[in-house]
This record gives sequence, structure tokens and C-alpha cells, in this order.
Amino acid sequence: MAFKNLSIIDPILKALEAEGYSSPTPIQSQAIPLVLERKDVLGCAQTGTGKTAAFAIPILQILYTAKRAVQGIKVLILTPTRELAIQIDESFASYGRYTGISHTVIFGGVSQLHQTNKLKNGVDVLIATPGRLLDLMGQGFINLKHLEIFVLDEADRMLDMGFIHDVKKVILKLPANRQTLFFSATMPPEIQKLADALLSNPAQVAVTPPSSTVDKIEQSLYYTNKADKPKLLLHLLKKYSIETALVFARTKHGADKVVKILHQANIKAAAIHGNKSQNNRQNALKGFKSGEINVLVATDIAARGIDIDDLKYVFNYDLPNVRETYVHRIGRTGRAGNAGTAISFCDLEERTELKDIQKLISKNIPVMEDHPYPIAAGTLAQKILPKQAQTSFKKQRPNNNNNRGGKPSNRNTKLAR
Repeated sequence: MAFKNLSIIDPILKALEAEGYSSPTPIQSQAIPLVLERKDVLGCAQTGTGKTAAFAIPILQILYTAKRAVQGIKVLILTPTRELAIQIDESFASYGRYTGISHTVIFGGVSQLHQTNKLKNGVDVLIATPGRLLDLMGQGFINLKHLEIFVLDEADRMLDMGFIHDVKKVILKLPANRQTLFFSATMPPEIQKLADALLSNPAQVAVTPPSSTVDKIEQSLYYTNKADKPKLLLHLLKKYSIETALVFARTKHGADKVVKILHQANIKAAAIHGNKSQNNRQNALKGFKSGEINVLVATDIAARGIDIDDLKYVFNYDLPNVRETYVHRIGRTGRAGNAGTAISFCDLEERTELKDIQKLISKNIPVMEDHPYPIAAGTLAQKILPKQAQTSFKKQRPNNNNNRGGKPSNRNTKLAR
């Protein structure tokens, strides 16, 4: 199927062609006609499936083909992070370049002056994070009385980041008569309850099971000691000649520490987290996308804000505390139909997180045993491996009293590049 078969108008088709897009992804082919029919939509789709275009394209077409005398914000898109808000704004700029539809993005962490000046000039589409939106609404810069379409994007991430109460405050300010598009990668009970309250007889779109991971992403797991993680990371970057990788650390301090280690190894790297200024974060993203930076080390603030079609490697240097975050992290690779590789490290303190992740995705991540920084075999069997696997693991240990810790077996699941 081609985009032209979805009754997309010529100005948008021309823009899509300029971007090199000819065929819609599954969520786009399902959602676009429903949005154009002005139905409420409940979309459950993992990251990397083309969700932004699934709502941006039909929204641009609705605004372009309608004749309206009243000026004001017609569309509000609420999203959890600055990076994702900027990404959505860039998508509207790309797909709507020949439509004349005005749009802007607002988020916290920067001066509001530039943003309020844009709002004073009038915009059709507003992309916002919850905190800055409520702030500017309170100051009188934003009026939503003419709103026609409300998009809640990454709803489950809103919950993870503690923004759900702000989201509910925003919803109370919206006109009752509106079209609502609700997108989430996962559907925990509280998010399902919010969707039920927001949507009116919605059409449902689910291109993959909730909390699933893209099939084209090859996942692998390395058991290692916490102190050996830096050496293992450098080893794998060298072994597989990895030129570009996104590395997720659990804390801001941890991300900075990884960057320092990479710099000492003469690898160009940068960190992106909440303590970095907006300019620093955007410069890091820009450098990563252009290839000036080889490794970007991020906390989960960037888990859904990085959109690079050909990113081949994602590392979970630390496993996330929230199991759903694993899905979002590795979804930074394997985008736009491309293959990708997700490599995770697990130390003794992270075995609970690993168990939760594997339960969520309904699969065991393949373990890579052939590497120079393993956890001692006896410790591994006692503290990480499931009880049913410990017996077989002990049978693999050599009967050598002088080697009490034993060695990992020679089994090796080869990492496909």
C-alpha cells in the first residue's frame, strides 16, 4: 500500500515524497483513515512503529481542508519530554511544509519569552509538555476554547514520570466537544482507566501486543560485575566495531561517569539527562545524529525522544527500575523496519529487574557467556539463575577442587551484527 491509497492530499504527499516515504507502516495505514473520519482513536503501539506520522499526517490534512474564520489553537498534542515534543514539532514541519499550517512547541527548562511570542502570533497546532503548558495557561498565554483535536502521546510514560496528575488538570480545561487521539506503548490499568474516561466510542488500533518488543531487534544479556561494566562496554564496542551506540544509564551521575570512561578511551561521547541545559541536550542530540558524537549516554528522560532510523545498537548499561522502560529503551533501535541490536548488562543487584523485564516481554533474553568479564559461575548459579536451571548449571562446572568458583560453560550465543 502507498500513502496515496489513503486519500492523502497532494501537498502532504509531496512532503512525504521529499522525506523519502512512500508506504505507510501498519499503525499509519490503520490510524490515518480513522482520524480523517474524525473518530476518537485508542492506539497501542510500541515505540519505533511510526506513531507520530499516524496522527500528524491526518491532523495536517484536516486543518488544511477545513475553512475556518476563527483564529486560535485547534490542536493540542501533550507529550512527556522536551525531546519528544521537539521531535513531534519537527515532524509537523516536515509533513506540513506545503500546507501553511502553523505550529509551535513549548516546554520547560528554558526561557518562556520565545515561546510566548510565538503564541501571541497565533498557532494552529501546539505541542507541549504538561508543566509548561499549565504554567502558560495560568499566565493567560494559552486559550483552548477553540480546540478541536486533543492528542495524548506516550500516556504510559506520563504515568512513569509522575505527570499523570498534571495531565488530568489539562484535561479539565479542554472543550467537551473534541476529537481525542490516545497513544500508549503499554496499557497498565491506570492508563486504561484514563483512556476510558477520555475517549468516546473509540476505534482501537494495536499493531503489536502491549509491552512486546520489535522482532527485528536482537536482544542479548551479559552477566557481569558492576565494577566490570565499563570494561565490558569498551570490549564490546571494539569487538563489534560499533561506531554509533546509545547507552542507557540509571542515574545522571552514572551517565556522566560512563562518558568520562569513554573519553579516556578516545571515544567521542556525550551525556543527556535532566541536569543538562536544554541547549546542551539539543547539541548532544544534534552531534549524535550527525555522527560527530559516536556514543550518546542517556538517562530515561531520553528513552522516547531520540528518533534515528538507522541506529543499530542500544546498550542497557544499567537495567531500568521500571520494567516497561526496557521496551521503550530498546525501541530506539529497530526503527522504520530496520534491524537492531539491544545489549543489556546485569549485575548481582539487578536480578529482580531482569526477572520483571523478562516476565513483561514473555521471553528470556539470550545470555552471552563468552566474554572476558563474567560473574563467577558459582555466584551466578546461586544468586541469578532460576532454581530449575541451577542443577544443570552445576553439572557443567568442572570437577576441579582448585577451581572453586568454576568457569562459565563454553556455550556461546553468537551476536549477530
